[in-house]
Amino acid sequence: MNDTKAISRRWTYLAVGIVGMLFAGVLYAWSILKSPLAAEFGWGTSQLALNFTLAMSFFCIGGLVGAQLAKRAGHRVALAAAGVLSALGFGLTATLSGSSVAMLYLTYGVLAGLGIGIAYNVLISTVSAWFPDKKGLCSGCLMMGFGASALVLGNAADAMFQSTLGWRTTYVVVGLAICLVLVAAGLLLKKPGADQAFPQPKVVKAAGTETFETRDYTTFETIRRPSFWMAFVCISFLAAVGSSVISFAKDLALSVSAPEALAVTLVGVLSVCNGLGRILTGAVYDIIGRRKTMLCANVLTICAAGVTLLAVNIGSLPLCIAGLCLTGMSYGACPTVMTAFTASFYGMKYLSTNVAIMTFTVMVGSLIAMVSNKVLEVTGGYPATFMMLLALTFAALVLNVMIKKP
Repeated sequence: MNDTKAISRRWTYLAVGIVGMLFAGVLYAWSILKSPLAAEFGWGTSQLALNFTLAMSFFCIGGLVGAQLAKRAGHRVALAAAGVLSALGFGLTATLSGSSVAMLYLTYGVLAGLGIGIAYNVLISTVSAWFPDKKGLCSGCLMMGFGASALVLGNAADAMFQSTLGWRTTYVVVGLAICLVLVAAGLLLKKPGADQAFPQPKVVKAAGTETFETRDYTTFETIRRPSFWMAFVCISFLAAVGSSVISFAKDLALSVSAPEALAVTLVGVLSVCNGLGRILTGAVYDIIGRRKTMLCANVLTICAAGVTLLAVNIGSLPLCIAGLCLTGMSYGACPTVMTAFTASFYGMKYLSTNVAIMTFTVMVGSLIAMVSNKVLEVTGGYPATFMMLLALTFAALVLNVMIKKP
């Protein structure tokens, strides 16, 4: 394949990656998927929140496993393994009797979380290899697919829950669909050859743009850099806002008197804004650079937590809707910034493993989300939870300003 054909075909690979991420992103529809489990088995808020935290934790571990598996056996084998694990996770969840919530943690939290984590890392690293000149746009498009899943598949699953299929069959169908799509993506995708030439990335020369010599850092070199850990903690704190809201989005809407149907729809709206935030952040990153984009993402998250705090204090549904939209966009900015930041600061050669380490920000964010749910359970309301989250966003801003060249 000559360079012209390869450059043209990379957009097809991006489309395949987006579809793969769309199906993998169903993990984020937990606010909808947990409803029949709570209704049938009586599991409480904190029990179900722990499952989401476990799923996010094994999602991060899956990223590391995916990076190593793809390196040793290739991306096709890695994506096939991801599909099988995801199908097993959802399929076995469908067989639960409710006798022990620990089985939910094993099926959905461990198996599905691990499978989707593998798929996430492998899809990003495989497709991103075709876009060294458009890191932000590529990351944004892939993250858009991942973030839009809760609207597309989440609402589809909710409709299936209400139909004659029931929740058990729905879980099986969703698991099989994820498996088929990931296996197909693995067969369709390929990596560029070592001699493949790409357009040169445009150099941003705006005022305040960082300039430093770029090179490929090994994972060991990367984790020794203060810049890495400042970005890690900063993104973790920002992601905590989105992770917390995702875990109780439907209940949050109901708390400000949203009708049941609107509350389900708002989970989808949150997801759409998540996807929109991802692609817009990617495009903006390529235009204004790392520093300004990360600061904008931070300010957006501060606004999201602040508006939602005001909404729950005065019981305003319109402000709650605005808060959910802002939260979705700010949460969508996090993984896009994370991937593009890692590629820009530490190079493409070890991107898969470096991104896998950085993806543990999701686990930290989900752990904070579990704390948020506990605060909610203890206080019986959302104000204290959002005051805590707002404080974290300001702490993130301090770290954000301190990040310098690697």
